[in-house]
Amino acid sequence: MAAGEKRTMMSDEQAAALSPESVVAQMKQNGVSHVVWLPDSETNWLFLKMQEEQSLSLVGVAREGHACSIAAGLFAGGAKPIVLVQNTGMMESGDSMRGWLLNLNVPVVFLVGYRGYTRHGVNHDSAAEYTERFLLAFGIKFYMVESNADADRISLAFTESELTQRPVVVLIADEFHGFN
Repeated sequence: MAAGEKRTMMSDEQAAALSPESVVAQMKQNGVSHVVWLPDSETNWLFLKMQEEQSLSLVGVAREGHACSIAAGLFAGGAKPIVLVQNTGMMESGDSMRGWLLNLNVPVVFLVGYRGYTRHGVNHDSAAEYTERFLLAFGIKFYMVESNADADRISLAFTESELTQRPVVVLIADEFHGFN
């Protein structure tokens, strides 16, 4: 590389990652007004990008089950919320998903950190082992996003959710790189 020439090539790891910018762009593209979420260490960079975006209102919750009732209320009031939690919290909120979202036909997209998932071997974390089983048991459709190349699946989830008037989950399988 010549002196003064800017390096524009990304590392393989960066190219394979899901950037917070891509996630926020998908939120804007789909008209999201509120992010109902339980902050965690995996979403630090995403949090900073969401804070910068003036069209998003961030609504923190103390438990994931509360996210479902708050999202239902926001939807009833004409807003377009998205829920951002980890798979362990999604499973914890099962009864709230049933009562507030499935029974009331609330179309909301969940971005769910897929803790414990690995595409290169055996999952050793029971959180990953039960995530897809949980979604199948509730009849909730889901999409997997592992990199920026998959980010448009978030829009597919919004389309699916609006057509079916049901929650749809996007499993973020790159939580250790994309959001941090």
